[in-house]
Amino acid sequence: MKSSPINQPIIHLVGIKNTERWSIYHRLQQLEIPCRCSTNQPLEVELDNPGAIAQLYCVVKQSTASRSELIDWLDDCWRLKSRRNFN
Repeated sequence: MKSSPINQPIIHLVGIKNTERWSIYHRLQQLEIPCRCSTNQPLEVELDNPGAIAQLYCVVKQSTASRSELIDWLDDCWRLKSRRNFN
C-alpha cells in the first residue's frame, strides 16, 4: 500500500542561535520528537501530529523568550484556568 502525502511528517527547520539550538534539540529528544542537529545547520524537526507542533512551539518559546514574556505567558495560563473553574 502506498502512503499518501497526508501521512508524511513535515520537516520543519528551526533557525535559532547555536547554544539555544542544542538545548532545544536535547529537550525534543527527551520528548521523543524526531529531530536532527548538525554544526552550523538549522535544527530539523519531524512534525507528524498536532501535539508535536505544540511541543515544539513551547520548547522554542521557553528557550528564546525573555523572563518577562514567560511570566506574562504563565499569568495568561492561570487566568484561563481560573475562568474555566468558575464556569
